[in-house]
Amino acid sequence: MTIAEWCLLGTVLLYLFTVAPVKVLGYRQYDNSRPRDPDFYKDPMRARALGAHLNGIEAFPFFAVAVILAEFRACPQALIDWLAVLFLGLRVAFVVAYVADRPTLRTILWSVAFLSNLTIFLLPAIGWVFPGASAS
Repeated sequence: MTIAEWCLLGTVLLYLFTVAPVKVLGYRQYDNSRPRDPDFYKDPMRARALGAHLNGIEAFPFFAVAVILAEFRACPQALIDWLAVLFLGLRVAFVVAYVADRPTLRTILWSVAFLSNLTIFLLPAIGWVFPGASAS
């Protein structure tokens, strides 16, 4: 498996582990038979963790498609890997900024992560820039 493919797993684990700690820490108020109970998420930190979790779910499909497309089209693997690691690192920082209630930093991190993901997706289209990349 490539580093980028491992980053796919890391991205899934990140969004799963984003909300798990607030459930564990709030175990006395958390009811597993009602995992989406809005009352549990009225606490601001819990609500932010849920928001970061949902954003991770939203971001994952595009990231997965971008990585698979770039690898399928034989783009430079080292570049795909580097951009995937960058994406995952930015997403970790995004989650921290989200939970810590740093909205401006969160937006900047989201934007740069999106740009890194968009770059992965567009690698096949701009493959002529990279020797050995497929542009067709």
